[in-house]
Amino acid sequence: MSIRIFNTLSKSKEIFEPLKSNQVRIYVCGVTVYDDCHLGHARAAVVFDVVRRYFQFSGYKVNFICNFTDVDDKIISRAARLGITISELTNKYIQQFYEDMDMLGIKRADESPRATDHIQEMVEMISVLIDKGLAYSVDGDVYFDVSKFDGYGKLSNRNIEELETGHRIEAGRNKRNPLDFSLWKSSKEGEPYWESPWGIGRPGWHIECSAMSSKYLGESFDIHGGGEDLVFPHHENEIAQSEGCFENNWVNYWMHNGFVRINHEKMSKSKGNFFTLKKIYETFHPEIVRFFILGTHYRNPIDFSYEVMSDASKGLDRLYNLLLKLNTTSKKKDQKLFSLIQKCTTEFRELFSEAMDDDFNSARALGYFFDYSKKINAILNDKEILITEDAALLVKEQFEVIEQVLGILSHNPEEWFKLRLNRDQFGKEDTELKPEEIEKLILLRNEARNNKDYELADKIRHQLGDSGISVEDSSDGTIWKIIR
Repeated sequence: MSIRIFNTLSKSKEIFEPLKSNQVRIYVCGVTVYDDCHLGHARAAVVFDVVRRYFQFSGYKVNFICNFTDVDDKIISRAARLGITISELTNKYIQQFYEDMDMLGIKRADESPRATDHIQEMVEMISVLIDKGLAYSVDGDVYFDVSKFDGYGKLSNRNIEELETGHRIEAGRNKRNPLDFSLWKSSKEGEPYWESPWGIGRPGWHIECSAMSSKYLGESFDIHGGGEDLVFPHHENEIAQSEGCFENNWVNYWMHNGFVRINHEKMSKSKGNFFTLKKIYETFHPEIVRFFILGTHYRNPIDFSYEVMSDASKGLDRLYNLLLKLNTTSKKKDQKLFSLIQKCTTEFRELFSEAMDDDFNSARALGYFFDYSKKINAILNDKEILITEDAALLVKEQFEVIEQVLGILSHNPEEWFKLRLNRDQFGKEDTELKPEEIEKLILLRNEARNNKDYELADKIRHQLGDSGISVEDSSDGTIWKIIR
């Protein structure tokens, strides 16, 4: 089955056909680096990380570009308030971005261009637009003339009249039309600036992505992604200036992830209802954050709450519990058991591929994986036996698929539950015992069993159980896990 993508431009799902055989070129709008990353940034990063991973899993060679906006009004204002240079400010938050995203398991982009490193490419592109009569210069400012581009509004599915009355218009002096947007801004006192044919100044926001994407991916590429809030004006303006400059179909597929909402309202700094990743990580392990994001289809809005996150942590624990169980196996052969698990596995892989091929539906794919894990648990519980080594390996391979494509279940299960109990790093959990305390009690229990003091051993087991810890004994030793 072919991969199908919902194209924002056509408002429909389309079969993906790469411009170059077996290659996918993707550009995703990155962050403006003046503050800590929040949950909205995390969602976009996870969504397009999974898109990239699934293309690679499906055998494509992927070139993935994600930029940094490192000069704009907010950056200049913040740096001035702090009394530091914009490069000091942006370097700090670029480093913070990488730290936050590394913890989420986001793969680094093949290139992460900064706007300030590509001023010359922007100047050259603006010059072409002026030469073609699509842009004009006024007193050191340069604007794109929206009236000269026939396709303006095709991404947001609005005509010019609707856009003028229904959307926030970019301010600017001496603009010919309200919707005309800045390509170059003349320098104000105290602001950073660069030389240009129109005087000293700095680029507008929209031109940077057109210039950087064309440098690293060419004048036409496969996928452009970003948050839903970028459809207008940012991506609409990118199309106008890029197709006006290159005179071709610039991007084949436009992908946009939905908003993050808090209590059914869009998360926004202006409303004060947003959560930084730093703050969330104080309570929830980053893998739980990723798991939570994957539980909703990327185009739908996602509602954040601590209750929902707690439910997500329990769901992830259930999967790790099965992975833990797979570490204790029987060396005996059981062809009937293997055949039964093999049948479940084949069904799961077909459903998983079907879900991911259908516009990267991670929520449905995860649902199928939960169904699969329940079937495996039911088989083992019904037979009251240990899973055989060959069957365990088959199931573990499916966990590896989930890790490879969705970027979760990457921890050793024993280590996972120790991390979950580390309250100093990830918040208070469902037990009052720390990992080292649990290990000590288990050692005492094993010593009691060796001394045939079964009364003491049972007492320690009950103590652990009262604290939310289950212990399982096998020939390989005693393992423990959180129970719910």
